[in-house]
Amino acid sequence: MREKTPQNFSNHVLFPTSFVLLMASFGVGALIIISGLVFASEIFGLYLIGAGALLNVISMAVLLEVVRGYVTKLQDRIIRTEMRIRLEEILPEDLQSAIATLTIKQFIALRFASDDEMPDLVRKVTSENITDLKPIKRSIRNWQADGFRV
Repeated sequence: MREKTPQNFSNHVLFPTSFVLLMASFGVGALIIISGLVFASEIFGLYLIGAGALLNVISMAVLLEVVRGYVTKLQDRIIRTEMRIRLEEILPEDLQSAIATLTIKQFIALRFASDDEMPDLVRKVTSENITDLKPIKRSIRNWQADGFRV
């Protein structure tokens, strides 16, 4: 995946802002619930408990989406590595240079193709610059299932 700003030593650290904000919202939710428990005998306390619980439920839903994004990105990186190795082993010499030009989406779509049809498919994808997943997947004649997806 191409980045807009070239990475170097001074900007290589990625601060997980969304994760930190979500953890802070869990903390705030817990404090609201604890405050509500202090005033549990009053209606105000019950409202605080409900508000804190609601905040934590919303935070959990958003956190699950963030974590799913992390898992998907990691899976994409694994697919890219596996496909580079696979293509280096099966592509003829004249197509070896095409490996470096393939995008992550192209790798993801190509992984379902059999080894026999891979050279022709890579040639077609690179010469026609097909970047969308669906047309690449539709071109596959001998589908190889991926049963280890997350």
